[in-house]
Amino acid sequence: MICGSMFSGKTEELIRRLKRARIANLNVKIFKPAIDVRYDKEKIVSHDENAIQSIPVKSAADIQALAADADVVGIDEAQFFDAEIQEVCDALALNGKRVIVAGLDMDYTGRPFGQIPYLLARADFITKLHAICVRCGHIANYSYRLSDDEALVLLGAKSHYEPRCRKCFHEGNKS
Repeated sequence: MICGSMFSGKTEELIRRLKRARIANLNVKIFKPAIDVRYDKEKIVSHDENAIQSIPVKSAADIQALAADADVVGIDEAQFFDAEIQEVCDALALNGKRVIVAGLDMDYTGRPFGQIPYLLARADFITKLHAICVRCGHIANYSYRLSDDEALVLLGAKSHYEPRCRKCFHEGNKS
């Protein structure tokens, strides 16, 4: 499991690990939620424009069938998947597949996001990445939303969010 705030390098790290698996001649299948079309409809793309081909899926159940012949399964933006993502990841791992999942651990309000807490609880290994607070330069754990939109899911990048440390995140939410 790779988690952290926006701009912490989660997708970059996922891509790095999946490329290494391919170098090892492992059969790699990569998935992303079909709703994530920010940079590309079919590729997983980091904010630094590093990219790797993926399979967009509408639900977690689609992953299990499509990953049947894979040695390694990569899943990006896991916070956008339905509750079945937990069972899918467990089933894949029980079938001997290496499952590498990346996702936001908190939403823009600072609360645990979607199924990520459950995936973290079941993960064998966890990597928590941090961004840099754009306000003060300290380590950032939070994704601060720049707009007043209150929808839980608001796909966006630098125009909608910025990384902030705990102090700057909470100061920004007071105003």
